[in-house]
Amino acid sequence: MRKRLIKIKDILEALYLRYNHRNCIKPDPLQFVYRYSNPADMEVVALLSSVLAYGRVRQIEKDLNDLFSRMGAGPYAFVLNFDKSKRQKLNSFKHRFTAGEDIADLLVVLQKVLQEKGSIEKQFLSGYNNSDENIIPALSKFCDSLSEIYSKETRREVSRGLRYLLAGPAGGSACKRLNLFLRWMVRDDEVDAGLWKGVDKSNKGCLTAAKLLVPVDVHMGRLCKILGLYARKTVSLAAAVEITKSFSEISPSDPVKYDFALSRVGITEGCTGKYNLRCNECELLDFCHEETQKN
Repeated sequence: MRKRLIKIKDILEALYLRYNHRNCIKPDPLQFVYRYSNPADMEVVALLSSVLAYGRVRQIEKDLNDLFSRMGAGPYAFVLNFDKSKRQKLNSFKHRFTAGEDIADLLVVLQKVLQEKGSIEKQFLSGYNNSDENIIPALSKFCDSLSEIYSKETRREVSRGLRYLLAGPAGGSACKRLNLFLRWMVRDDEVDAGLWKGVDKSNKGCLTAAKLLVPVDVHMGRLCKILGLYARKTVSLAAAVEITKSFSEISPSDPVKYDFALSRVGITEGCTGKYNLRCNECELLDFCHEETQKN
């Protein structure tokens, strides 16, 4: 097992060196964060970009371009001064099954957060406990607190569309989009922005636990299954925890380090799980053969 982990780490390091660069970010939705230099704008853009990071990559890119063009040069100011006229600017926005009305409802919540706390980070930290094994309890409290703000401000129940944007870990979801947001905000390297300083990226006292969780969707789950990083049949919160623990054995101080680079195999190299000619040049080829033989 130790030899296998060493081989996996060597592969991940190679991918990290190849892809973990600012010029490799596009078409990832993280690109929109770096269109701004003001940290307050970047934080708002990061949350909106991450919650809409579902569906085809090119469609996400197109719709985020549309959204931020409607919000103008200062997304933070747009949210802080959100009113009926700004809500109207979002009327015709659409990303798959998220409508402009859903985004407007989220901005009502963020406006209250920014008015009372000054930043999304401070809202998150109000439910964060450094003694927690991982980020799950804080993420649950964060999502619940935003839903409570909406209900209090509007005197309405949280809509289905807003619930989807703020889907927390309570239902067992892997929470890929919100874990993606946390990775962008907490980690600090050539790719991740590292705007938040109050959350640990790893649990330094334990080699098998981490604060941040790997953002896992179907594609990331397939790649991690190929590498033997988890054994569960479905992509769930439990699977994300298991995958993160496996990564913590490889990189104890920064278990989420390889997420961006590994995801490029699917996005940039077009991995679909089925063999094609490009597979012969892929670092994961041997592991793919092992997985095929097991199945």
